Amino acid sequence: MNRDGVSPAGSASGGRPVRADARRNRARILEAARAVFVEQGAAASTETVAARAGVAIGTVFRHFPTKPDLLAAVVMNLWDRLVVEVDELVNEPEDVTALFGLCTRVMAIGTQNRAVFARLAETGTRVHLGDALTRLRPAVDLLLERAQRAGAVRDDLRPAELIALLAAICQEAMTDEWSEQFRQRVLTILFDGMRPTAKP
Repeated sequence: MNRDGVSPAGSASGGRPVRADARRNRARILEAARAVFVEQGAAASTETVAARAGVAIGTVFRHFPTKPDLLAAVVMNLWDRLVVEVDELVNEPEDVTALFGLCTRVMAIGTQNRAVFARLAETGTRVHLGDALTRLRPAVDLLLERAQRAGAVRDDLRPAELIALLAAICQEAMTDEWSEQFRQRVLTILFDGMRPTAKP
């Protein structure tokens, strides 16, 4: 069960199934909230979010009783999307360079949604990419092992080291608003360091 009382199978607390229209409303609210908070900041009204989502204000409050609840859910929704994308990488066993794709996607989600994270920080809650990456640790372990077996990544790189490096780089990219060119340059340097070095 997640923080909003909904289990992964789509059941409310107590085992009662969540209606399809309720799930659709929740998804619309989260997408509308992400757009509104990016445009207007944390001061944007919940009424504005409801209008953008095309639902009644009471519907928003039923799903998210407070604005911090709504902001936190927007961020969790972003991470949930990342988990789905990483699962797709894991399910491609022939792609031995999928680990690089994971790093690129984490950077993209962090920087593309920088304004959302900044709005959440205005409410006193800061987003730490290291915490999000910890959720992905099983996938990182698997993709790293797969890449190392194929010789695509140096064999002395450890998952904790990669997570620490990636989290630090992406957090800095979010904080300093790196340009697309600079982000790609930094990722290239990271990937060069991950690849095997020529032995004498």
